[in-house]
Amino acid sequence: MVRILYVEDNEDNIYMLSARLRRKGYEVIVATDGDQGVARARSDAPALILMDLSLPVLDGWEATRRLKTLPETRDIPVIALSSHAMAGDREAALAAGCDDFDTKPVDFTRLLGKIKAQLPKGSMS
Repeated sequence: MVRILYVEDNEDNIYMLSARLRRKGYEVIVATDGDQGVARARSDAPALILMDLSLPVLDGWEATRRLKTLPETRDIPVIALSSHAMAGDREAALAAGCDDFDTKPVDFTRLLGKIKAQLPKGSMS
């Protein structure tokens, strides 16, 4: 089963997206702040990370930068999820090390396509 780390501090978002991903066959683990997200990525070795950018303790931008410098996590794809839809936000997320960017509220079909595109070939489709 493909493991996804979802780093998000909003309980409603966690419940909704986690449930939908589980119904599609993914294992979902959750971290509720950026610092916890870095720790969970190191300990749980997810195949992919969904990273909210506006997080407490350590924001998603800095958490991603840290993940991309660590040997054990640098190759894990990170998809930024943000309600920030301003011009330049996608580019800023990619510059921070994110592999892709999507906006909230989440368009689940579009997000699934992005997840599948980032997973290694041969993973769950």
